[in-house]
Parts: sequence; C-alpha cells; structure tokens
Amino acid sequence: VQLQASGGGLVQPGGSLRLSCAASRSILELNSMGWYRQLPGKQRELVARIFVSGSTSYADSVKGRFTISRDFAKNTVNLQMNSLKFEDTAVYYCKGWGYSDYWGQGTLVTVSS
Repeated sequence: VQLQASGGGLVQPGGSLRLSCAASRSILELNSMGWYRQLPGKQRELVARIFVSGSTSYADSVKGRFTISRDFAKNTVNLQMNSLKFEDTAVYYCKGWGYSDYWGQGTLVTVSS
C-alpha cells in the first residue's frame, strides 16, 4: 500500500490545517491508520490513530484540538488540526498498519506568527 500525505503549510497560532493521506488501495484493508509527527533530532510521536472499527485515539497534547477521520470513497484518512500551537510545528507522517507497516512521505506543518 502506498500512502501520499498532503496539506501541510504555514499557519498562525490558533489557526487550522487539514492533512490528508491518500492510500493506493482500499483503507479497509488496513487494521488502522494514523498520523505521526517528528521534530529534528527527536523520535516520531504518534498523534492520532483510527482503527478499522472506527474508534480513535489521540496523544494528550492534541486531544480536543485534532480530529482524525476517514473517507472510504476517496480512500483517505484526514487529520483536522484546530487551535494550532507553536509546538505543533513538525513534519507529519501518515502510517498504515496491515500485513506490514506503511508510511507516507512527510508533510511540513509550521505554526508561526
């Protein structure tokens, strides 16, 4: 499965961005999908995950601000990011869990005034 992430960019604090991860095959083939983020020199951090059941989980740092969702018709998983903070600045990666782990390329989110 190939994953293509998009939607990053520059946003002011308090603003919103929507990331999208498009899969080359049906996302129903994956047990779950999620978004990680990574700062230079640091490990990737799991931000949000959505399971085939539809249940979701979030890092404490983004709860109430970020929402992960799926679009089966488009085979995409989206991350709606609201009330963005400086510390949300990172490269964001989408990931799929299935017979193997699948990673998309990163998309940079910069929160700056």
